Amino acid sequence: MMIPVWLRRHFTPAPDSSVAAAIRRGKSPWTDGVHLLWSLWVFLTPLMGDGHYTRLWAGLTVVSYPTFLWLYAKTLLASRRTAWHYAIGMAALSLLLLRWYPSGLSYFVFGCVMLRITSHRLALGKYFLLLLAMNLVYVGVATWLGYPRELWLWVPAMTLVIGIIVNVEHVSQEKDAALALSQEEVRKLAATAERERIGRDLHDLLGHTLSLITLKLELSRKLFERDPAASKRELTEAETVAREALAQVRSAVTGIRATDLAAELASAKLMLESAGVQLDYGPTPAGLPPDVERGLALVLREAVTNICRHAEAAQAQVEFTREDKAVQLRISDDGCGGVTVDGNGLSGMRDRVRDLGGSVSVDSPRGEGTRLLVRVPLAWREALLPLRAVDAAEPAATPRVQA
Repeated sequence: MMIPVWLRRHFTPAPDSSVAAAIRRGKSPWTDGVHLLWSLWVFLTPLMGDGHYTRLWAGLTVVSYPTFLWLYAKTLLASRRTAWHYAIGMAALSLLLLRWYPSGLSYFVFGCVMLRITSHRLALGKYFLLLLAMNLVYVGVATWLGYPRELWLWVPAMTLVIGIIVNVEHVSQEKDAALALSQEEVRKLAATAERERIGRDLHDLLGHTLSLITLKLELSRKLFERDPAASKRELTEAETVAREALAQVRSAVTGIRATDLAAELASAKLMLESAGVQLDYGPTPAGLPPDVERGLALVLREAVTNICRHAEAAQAQVEFTREDKAVQLRISDDGCGGVTVDGNGLSGMRDRVRDLGGSVSVDSPRGEGTRLLVRVPLAWREALLPLRAVDAAEPAATPRVQA
């Protein structure tokens, strides 16, 4: 079924609308539609009277309810600058029909509530003043039409209570959004600082060395005809300096890779605190091989993700221990526990640690939290260090091919 272009355009969410904001947060655009269940009072109100659905009630419902749904949709789809007009429209629709249609009081309550939801820049004090003014208008109209005093108090009280609840939820959502934004800014600043640090290190490391190599090569070229022995000596010294520079670069790269675990801990703290979980962790062990460093960082990431999604915890702890040619990673939480079968995440952890020659054990009594212990041996890796040094020196012994 083809939807007319004008209709599709009419119901396309504005970039700053409530629906667009929900989509950016990863929520379904239909989430706020659940509040329409309160509009069932429109159909339940006649049952509280004489129990009969009169023709007048049915006719006004057929006309007013679709209008109310359109206004409700527009409050969520329209720009925040104009969405409040549609909320006022709901309240106005209720007051226009009040003489013949008591069910329309639900439209008035919706109008008062949606006024706050759609006006994110409206200060709390101004909102309650506007809410008070709208209710004074309602009380005046209801008094003029002879409505019972119970309704004079019931409707303002309901709009006030629901307005407070919605305002608290609204403030909480704004704080969550601000927290997510601050976390993203922290990550960006951390990445920028790391890039600047790497740039400074490489400049300090290579700037002087490359200048020295260039000078020695120039000197060797000038001495090539006059003093071949001195020229050869300068070339040898340039080669030595180049090899030292290569060793320093490899050491620097190893140091850069070694920051993976520390960066992962910082990211884990941000993620858990945004989920309401307090994380405590100790210092990371120094001098770990890069493959072990990266493997433990990935295990930590998966474990923290599981805590956020499934543990229902309030506190978590990460601890590193290095002992007897091995490193241990302990991750514990005080959540619901009860992990008896390996899911995809835990299976991936076991495979990754098994590739490192290590082991993973899980202790997860139901209701007592989960404790994850990862142990990776280091002895055989440290035994390979002399071989790696030989590999690094091999290019020096490689004979040069004559052209």
